[in-house]
Amino acid sequence: MKTITNAVTMLFMVIAFNACTPKMTFVTSAIVPAATGAVNVKKDKNKNYVIHVNVQNLAEPNNLNPSKSTYLVWMESSENSSKKLGQLMPTGKTLKATLTTSTINEPRTVFITAEDRVDVQYPAGQVILTTRR
Repeated sequence: MKTITNAVTMLFMVIAFNACTPKMTFVTSAIVPAATGAVNVKKDKNKNYVIHVNVQNLAEPNNLNPSKSTYLVWMESSENSSKKLGQLMPTGKTLKATLTTSTINEPRTVFITAEDRVDVQYPAGQVILTTRR
């Protein structure tokens, strides 16, 4: 009986924890159709939003047409302004890329662009992946 109670309690905790962790999935891209990924957002103890981006099969940016030098991750918040979150660099056989960062604003949409330079302040390149439906 105690084992069943422990199992039910553990199951409830897992469900409750996952309910507090919004997950956004990237929509399939026409530019890099093999690319897939997701964004997990959690609120930390300081009420900041911790954003974890995980992408697979993201082609090297210099293989795009036209060729680009980098991928940048952006978010839109309720203020509808775009904020750069960081740079993605695909590596390995699966061309996997991850980014973890935090922000004070809750992200509504997260998107990845291919850019010529890493120091751009606003998204100017093609949108490769987006969570916007």
